[in-house]
Amino acid sequence: MFQVAAIQLTPIMNDVDANLKRGVEFIRKAAEEEVDLIVLPELWTTGYYLSKNAFEILAETREGKTVSVMQEEAKKAKASIICPFVEKGKEGKLHISVALIDHEGQLRGIVRKSLLWGREAKIFTPGEIQYPVFNTNVGKIGILICYEMEFPEPSRLLALEGAEIIVCPSVWSLGASHRWDIQLPARSLDNTVYVLGVNTVGNHSCGKSKLVSPLGDILAEASDRKEELMIRAIDKEALYWAREEIPYLQDYRDKLTPGGVKKIPVPEL
Repeated sequence: MFQVAAIQLTPIMNDVDANLKRGVEFIRKAAEEEVDLIVLPELWTTGYYLSKNAFEILAETREGKTVSVMQEEAKKAKASIICPFVEKGKEGKLHISVALIDHEGQLRGIVRKSLLWGREAKIFTPGEIQYPVFNTNVGKIGILICYEMEFPEPSRLLALEGAEIIVCPSVWSLGASHRWDIQLPARSLDNTVYVLGVNTVGNHSCGKSKLVSPLGDILAEASDRKEELMIRAIDKEALYWAREEIPYLQDYRDKLTPGGVKKIPVPEL
């Protein structure tokens, strides 16, 4: 058993310092509950509805203030932290990125959003289509950023690589709220994994951060209207029980891979 904390907040637009301060306050409250994993939402340090020029000004390297502060907080909390930030990459390219920091404050890896939604493609450069699984103090974690959760393939790739929990930091809109409610449980059930979706709230976001079981059941859900620190325990034994009860992954390997069915027909559009 381990405890996860989802920090659902309303970013102050264009104010990294203010958002960072508020994020640290939430992290320290979570640490009081002795949680093992803390997750913040996509673009929480900047807000979403900014111009490209504003993002260029606010962007940081992986050695910048946001990641450095999170490394210190992870060490103090003795918890892994999943922290999205606007990354300034090579040649000044901008990325929607997520840093995974372990419970000792070490930066374990950076994931860049590979599938960009709408206006994001005019501002950010997509990351490579790669979905690594990280071994952490709470088990094997995969990270998908917002829109990536709307495609079945990334979640399946993570599950086949051994992911036990898929974390999805997001800025998910009010207009797409019904998709949030459908797709997170669908991805968890299809792949018999825990899914933790951590969303912003306000500023046209639907909130409703949620933890979903490997059977697609909602174990915890935050408000759709206000900031919230959502804490919930995860039982990994339930995950392996679910995989025995519903052997999707094993049957996929046995019957829908080159060793089984040689070709799956694809209908023409």
